Amino acid sequence: MSAESGVDSTAPLYQRVLLKVSGEALMGAGSFGLDPETVNAIAADVASVHRMGVEVGLVIGGGNIFRGIAAAARGMDRAQGDYAGMLATVINALMMQNALEALDVDTRVMSAIQMPGIAEPYIRRRAVRHMEKGRIVIFAAGTGNPFFTTDTAAALRAAEMECTALFKGTQVDGVYSADPRSDKNATRFEELSYLDVLSKDLNVMDASAISLARENNLPIIVFNIHMPGAFAKVMQGEGRFTRIVDPA
Repeated sequence: MSAESGVDSTAPLYQRVLLKVSGEALMGAGSFGLDPETVNAIAADVASVHRMGVEVGLVIGGGNIFRGIAAAARGMDRAQGDYAGMLATVINALMMQNALEALDVDTRVMSAIQMPGIAEPYIRRRAVRHMEKGRIVIFAAGTGNPFFTTDTAAALRAAEMECTALFKGTQVDGVYSADPRSDKNATRFEELSYLDVLSKDLNVMDASAISLARENNLPIIVFNIHMPGAFAKVMQGEGRFTRIVDPA
């Protein structure tokens, strides 16, 4: 273990990855908005993986600020609500960029909705080049289309970047048969197939994201984003997580 980084020197299992973090994960103990300490802690974990030589992309949800589907349930036009949610992801992306750059990590925000004053437009080849140069790329504004979640955006960007794994940072240490925070009898899974997730209706990612990952043979690794150092440990095959892959 390096005394300077606090990360085990074991070689990472994946060389280019995309990490999906929900907007709710940035709230900390709050019920809305961003908790700076939580944002900084997640940024520190992402930076530690980046320093292992891994090329990292990020997709961050916007549910801590605005959820289009929830607004639609209250009578708002669904497409308009989704566009507002996309703008919320841009706010989160800029905050994460600030936290990463405070750690001397070169970072780029790329938005699927053009807003050249604050973010680069998403161009696949440019994004790949940023990652090849060792920059962390934060993909904002989802896919740029309503009716698609940031889970689907994460699977899409991971496939476009030719990532070797898609990581989903959640509130718990893997995939369970039910929410372990409310059901003490929930069963934790070490490994699942894509079809298991769909047939059991497990609340991991939406069906479009799971199907897209399956079509591109993209492993999904689900872990607790709030456990300090968990991202680096899981990157080395250690700690607690659930792996979603096609059966051998």
